[in-house]
Amino acid sequence: MNSEFVISLAENGIYTILMVCGPLLLLALVIGLLVSIFQATTQIQEQTLAFIPKIVAVLLGLVFFGPWMLSKMISFTHDIFNNLTRFVG
Repeated sequence: MNSEFVISLAENGIYTILMVCGPLLLLALVIGLLVSIFQATTQIQEQTLAFIPKIVAVLLGLVFFGPWMLSKMISFTHDIFNNLTRFVG
């Protein structure tokens, strides 16, 4: 196992992590920005107002993006297990 192989494996792992987590993080970012704009315009400084919409949006995102995220993770895991003999020997 040479260094290029390890680097490509790490690159594929990081890419998969970004692809799986990206939609939920982007959704939480957009909802947080909208809530903060709403709080700034109305001057409502309630702490729970910032968290509850983000939690609901991420849960809805999990329902919507969940099957796609699971298929990406299963595909990456399947590739790892198929190439297990290259990793060991």
